[in-house]
Amino acid sequence: MPGFGQLALAIGQAAALLLLAPLASGFCRVLRAKIHTRTGPGFLQDYRDILKLLKRQEVVPKGAGIIFRAMPFILMATLLLIAMALPVLTLASPLDAIGNVFTFICLLGLVRFFFSLSGIDSGNTFAGIGASREATMGALMEPVILLALFVAALLAGSTSLGQISTSFRSLSGGSIAAEIAVLFAVAFAVFVEMGKVPYDMAEAEQELQDGPLTEYSGPGLALLKWCVGLRQVVMATILIGVFLPYGAAASASFETLLWAALAFVAKLVCVFLIVGVIENSVARNRFFLTSRSTWAGFGIATLALVFYLVGL
Repeated sequence: MPGFGQLALAIGQAAALLLLAPLASGFCRVLRAKIHTRTGPGFLQDYRDILKLLKRQEVVPKGAGIIFRAMPFILMATLLLIAMALPVLTLASPLDAIGNVFTFICLLGLVRFFFSLSGIDSGNTFAGIGASREATMGALMEPVILLALFVAALLAGSTSLGQISTSFRSLSGGSIAAEIAVLFAVAFAVFVEMGKVPYDMAEAEQELQDGPLTEYSGPGLALLKWCVGLRQVVMATILIGVFLPYGAAASASFETLLWAALAFVAKLVCVFLIVGVIENSVARNRFFLTSRSTWAGFGIATLALVFYLVGL
């Protein structure tokens, strides 16, 4: 049972990531505009968009079921639960009972499952096609995440995200090459899961009118837009909190947590900056060509397993 301090830290970091999500999305939009040499929106545009949608009327399709109505709340609750369990400011997970590899994989799969199912449940053809694309991306990327986290757990000798974070900080896994390969495999998976070009199939706004989100409007769409941004921040946090934990606090004192928060924000900005530069330097792929590049992530994860087995 987590103590009061751990519970407060878990809730606090989840709330912070939730508030940072629209700002991170705004940062990506500003960066895209600067690279394209145009003015574009400001950093706070996503906050304004969410507030505007919250004030509008919500229209539900006639044939939509309970999955369509409940999905925004399920998505938000699941992502917040993941955010509470991740080692963000400290090396250890605030909620160690759920801060393990198996729970994380199940929760991440739950997000994708309901996101895809809601598009089918809406009864809209475009939303259904977008949902099938999201499910296909899951089939392509989940083996990469599974294998990479499996090797990371072997290196740390534990499935706890906190133990994996501690192992990667001290490089105590005994296999430097394997740890580097795991880091690159996770970074590749995070980039794809963030839904950036050329893998931006989750929304596919240019092709399928917002994909699974086609039939959402008003407060429901506002919540989902917020969830999309939160998912990107959570995926970036997995990379920098578990596999790049430098600057994380070893103890939960106020001073160490403050420095850890500053280090986390700096790393988060760097990740979104790198992702934004890559996103705006490549062209969007045709969907059926996606599998020709996603195999590279699985290859790197497999290489990490080989390095671990031979002790490199």
